[in-house]
Order: sequence, then structure tokens, then C-alpha cells
Amino acid sequence: MTDYEKMKSEKVFFADTPELLAIQEKQFEILYDYNHARPGEHEKKNALLHQFFGDLGEDCYFEVPLHANWGLNTHVGKNVYANFNLTLVDDNDIYIGDNCMFAPNVVIATAGHPIEPSLRLDGAQYNIPVHIGNNVWIGANAVILPGVHIGDNTVIGAGSVVTKDIPANVVAYGNPCRVVREIGEHDKAYYFKDRKMEIV
Repeated sequence: MTDYEKMKSEKVFFADTPELLAIQEKQFEILYDYNHARPGEHEKKNALLHQFFGDLGEDCYFEVPLHANWGLNTHVGKNVYANFNLTLVDDNDIYIGDNCMFAPNVVIATAGHPIEPSLRLDGAQYNIPVHIGNNVWIGANAVILPGVHIGDNTVIGAGSVVTKDIPANVVAYGNPCRVVREIGEHDKAYYFKDRKMEIV
């Protein structure tokens, strides 16, 4: 088993190997170029994102700065928008569906460390994939932890810490994040608190 395969095995392993560091450095070079491209260099930025991510659908836009451990382990659908400071701790796969939106300072983490102190001292970690469905909106400063699945159309409120799976078609928020209600007829009539739907 290669070090890269160990990293994605979901088992405890030790990360600082020459093989992994060489791959990661190459990815960091691409990410550096993306974050330092000029605002109007749209074609260059799009090409860099296609180099960086494992998969990238059409019509995606990632504000800078974008942060990621690898990039190549993140798989992005079409029409995805991410605001400033999206952080992808993608030591294992992150799957992002179509039509998703990420507010500023969202963290999606596949990596964790054992509770046992001696293992942490030696640099042990584990990595479990994260799955985000289609048409999901993640609010500002939300943190999504290893192994989480978020269903289609769901809204995760700002500041949430998502520690377990969240189903489709709900509004969920808090620390730890919990389902507050289903998305329904109310949301067709009101766009924010008691403000009635009015499109200008």
C-alpha cells in the first residue's frame, strides 16, 4: 500500500512521508498561483482550478483566498460558489454536489487525530470522506467534520459545527448542528424571518 493509499484508507496512519510531501508541494504551487492571479485573469484562474481539484464542473467560482491541503481529493459539481476563505482539509475525498453555495470562512475537514496523546505526538491521523449533496447552502463560519453526509437542498446555519449526518430538505444549525425544521411552504412565502417574499 502506498503512503497515498494509506492516507485515504480511513485508518490511523503517519502523514509526514516524502511521497506525500512531494505531492502536496506540487498542489500548493498550483494553489499559490490561483490565489495570486489578478482578478481579471478568468481563463487562467479557471485552468488552475481544473488542475488543482480532482473534479470540477462547469460555472464554478471560488473567491480568493482558497485554502486546501491537497485539492486533488476534492470533487466539485457544477455551478458551485464559494466565498472568501473556504478551507478544504481534503486528506480524504470531499464530494460537493451541483449548485452549492459556501459563505465566508467555511471549513470542511476530512482529517482528525486520535485522542490518545502518544499517537498525536508521533503525528498520527485518520481521514474520513465528507459528502455534500446538491443545492446545499453552508453559512458563514460553519465547520463540517470528518465522515459527515449532508443531504440535497439543506441549509446549514452560520457558525454551525456539523458533527453528524444531516438529511435532505432541512434547515439545521447550532453547535453541535441539529435539524431545526424541514424546508416547506413557509419558505416559499418568506425569504428571511418575517419578511414576505418579494423579488425585485
